[in-house]
Amino acid sequence: MTTWIAFLRAINLGARRRFPKDDVLAAVAAGGGRDVVSHLGTGNVRLSLEAASRHEVETALEEAFLADRGFEVPTVVLSVEELRAVVADADRIGAGHAGVHTVSLLKADPDPEAVRRVEASGRAGESAHVTGRAVHLLLPVDVHTARLGNDVVERHLGVATNRNVRVLRTVRERWCG
Repeated sequence: MTTWIAFLRAINLGARRRFPKDDVLAAVAAGGGRDVVSHLGTGNVRLSLEAASRHEVETALEEAFLADRGFEVPTVVLSVEELRAVVADADRIGAGHAGVHTVSLLKADPDPEAVRRVEASGRAGESAHVTGRAVHLLLPVDVHTARLGNDVVERHLGVATNRNVRVLRTVRERWCG
């Protein structure tokens, strides 16, 4: 069995996309997941699953979530090694940054031309740095006035889910040895 880290996108936002933690864990188990645990509610899940690829894991989980909830839950899955690399990149890229550092995790490998557009999208005090399937957004303290965000990432690079770098570090520490 391989350990995977799943990041669910756009749940528990508003009244219509409710997906309580226990229901998420049950749906992951129904999708074949073993040793299932979550961190901070429902959007971050560790599981073990016998699968040949990340795509197979994402498909199994998304089908289980749709069957359970009746709405699609885009899911980005990383291996333990991929999550370690994302956090290592975050430590390097964010060194010395005094503002907010979030990471948009991409469902698919990004197109190089689209990467250039995203990295050029910020205004003064904002920057995007793409490493593999992770987009590191370095933003000012007031993220609500920032131009860069997950919406810009998705417009150029496709489905993504965003996490604060502190959450990713905690998940790595708890679940990646």
